[in-house]
Amino acid sequence: MIDIRSATAADLPVILQFIRGLAAYEKLLPEVEASEERLRATLFPAQGRPAAECLLAHWRGRPAGFAVFFHNYSTFLARPGLYLEDLFVEPALRGHGVGKALLLHCAKLANARGCGRMEWTVLDWNEPARGFYRKLGAVEMHAWRICRLTGPALAQYR
Repeated sequence: MIDIRSATAADLPVILQFIRGLAAYEKLLPEVEASEERLRATLFPAQGRPAAECLLAHWRGRPAGFAVFFHNYSTFLARPGLYLEDLFVEPALRGHGVGKALLLHCAKLANARGCGRMEWTVLDWNEPARGFYRKLGAVEMHAWRICRLTGPALAQYR
């Protein structure tokens, strides 16, 4: 029932739709700057390595959700890690195991690629997602805080 495959450039409209759906759920839709052109350049570049990878899940032949991830690195482990940037399932298709299938597919990829860990962030108010992750064995890292330079704060260092 659930089919997971790597996305291709032909999937850009669906990927962008999922990004907007995730942003709407997280109440961050005004922050979305992604376009099909930007996604093509970063996920499916003509030259060089992609910035990230994307998996698409289909439920009974219908696009149901996606996961976007990339590799990071742990100096403590001296091994790569897999960072899950986004995980989203269409609201009408939640509860059918699509999110779990996507997350576990990423975990299997992490193991196959020799990663020492898999990490992601979750909004503190998103208790359904937090509970879902805990059921799968994830541990929240309460002592760590995300720091970010973006927009003008980042641009000032050109």
